[in-house]
Amino acid sequence: MIITDEIIDYVSSLARLDLSGEEKTKIKGEIEKIIDYMEVLNTLDTTGVEPMSHVLPVTNVFREDVVAPSVPREEILANAPEADQGAFRVPKTVE
Repeated sequence: MIITDEIIDYVSSLARLDLSGEEKTKIKGEIEKIIDYMEVLNTLDTTGVEPMSHVLPVTNVFREDVVAPSVPREEILANAPEADQGAFRVPKTVE
């Protein structure tokens, strides 16, 4: 695949990069090397290899959702500097 200046301009605009002419030339060569390497990888026989999204097996570590009693409101509000009608009273922050 031949990388054109239009492709470099498009990719740099997607990445919100403002590249100089020298940087575009350098990146063009680097992208061509990457694509050439991808062509080498495409020649490998991958039959029997399952696709994966992670190198290591990943499993969910979520705990079971169990209903448990909460701390009583009065006990929580006992630590508050000020309480009002069962809620924390705080200074006004927005006018």
